[in-house]
Amino acid sequence: MFTGIITDVGTVLAVEQQGDLRARIGTAYDIDGIDIGASIACNGVCLTVVALGRDPQNWFDVQISAETVNLTNIGRQGWRVGTPLNLERALKVGDELGGHIVSGHVDGVADLIEMRDEGDSTRMLFRAPETLARFIAPKGSVALNGTSLTVNEVDGVTFGINVIPHTKTVTTWANVAVGDGINLEIDTMARYVARLREWE
Repeated sequence: MFTGIITDVGTVLAVEQQGDLRARIGTAYDIDGIDIGASIACNGVCLTVVALGRDPQNWFDVQISAETVNLTNIGRQGWRVGTPLNLERALKVGDELGGHIVSGHVDGVADLIEMRDEGDSTRMLFRAPETLARFIAPKGSVALNGTSLTVNEVDGVTFGINVIPHTKTVTTWANVAVGDGINLEIDTMARYVARLREWE
């Protein structure tokens, strides 16, 4: 489990197709504190660490299944050498829950369709897949590229969020552009509430 609070911006160092896709990600994390088999959210995708090293910088390797590639923006935009990634270590008991509960299981890809400055913040408008739009509510939470964000408004399949300057500084959000596909994970509570209503 994660919180959607990004703690490092990593960089893709290498990508190789080995049956599954394998990626090497450079990080500022202390790899002495990472175990093989640990989970790290990479742009909101929960991935398992399969190797670690320090040459030329701290890095970890992950394997990415074809299903994950197809369900996320990895398949649409691809990870290339130099691609920046929002990273978050798995939640530990006693950690501060600063965002919301995030599983790292991306539900789909939302399209960034509009972006404009509002004061020092940036207002962004997204189009969600129709099957997911009903789970998104005003003042609710979503995880976008792994970042816990508050929904400002919803209109059909579109929804808006604000990104404050701090968030742009410590994540990859300063690098996005209209037309980008963004990994979307709906709020876990919304998913369960909708499922319970099906039984009413």
